[in-house]
Amino acid sequence: MVVLIVVIVIVVLLALGLWAAYNGLVKKRNRTQEAWSEIDVELKRRHDLIPNLVSTVQGYAAHEKGTFEAVTQARANAVSAGATGDPGQIAPAENALSGALRSLFAVAENYPQLRAVESFLQLQETLTATEDKIEYARRYYNTSARDYNIALQTFPRNLIAGPFGFKAVAFFSTDEDDRAVPQVSFSGSGPGAVSAAPSPAAGPPSEGPPPGTGDQGPPPAG
Repeated sequence: MVVLIVVIVIVVLLALGLWAAYNGLVKKRNRTQEAWSEIDVELKRRHDLIPNLVSTVQGYAAHEKGTFEAVTQARANAVSAGATGDPGQIAPAENALSGALRSLFAVAENYPQLRAVESFLQLQETLTATEDKIEYARRYYNTSARDYNIALQTFPRNLIAGPFGFKAVAFFSTDEDDRAVPQVSFSGSGPGAVSAAPSPAAGPPSEGPPPGTGDQGPPPAG
């Protein structure tokens, strides 16, 4: 009788342990999905800004056809990669887009008269804010993904991860040189000169969600 009671107690404790482990994985996976949804929203906002930005600069530098085509193609590639929902594919495409934007802003720097174009200034300001939000969201997502992936590899969660469909997720990484769109400073301009560039984020990854983080959006994986 005593042996039976001991066995029952052990089984109950194991069940409680597995229940807690499962719920912990669900919580971490949901947090990762929530973090990714914020990146997804801001990336789409970035993609929507680029055609207008190209069109505005093109009005003053129509002969820079190669640059405009490169930006347009990089944007198309980024949109296609975004449709996969896989950070491992999206990150390289977004890095390439950042490089193309760097070239576009380099062209814009040669045309200081753009500083008088209100639509161009508004686009720069909006793109700056969007890039900053992407960087904050990226840090939060990578922190969440790290914690989730570690949880998948630790005992006893690793015993239930596979059977219950929990899968590791990829990090959303950026190249060191692509973490900010280059600054556009109009040389020789007087007061009111414009410096428009998404400022690089600084500091360690944030443990909390960025402002405006939503619950919607496709999961990155698993």
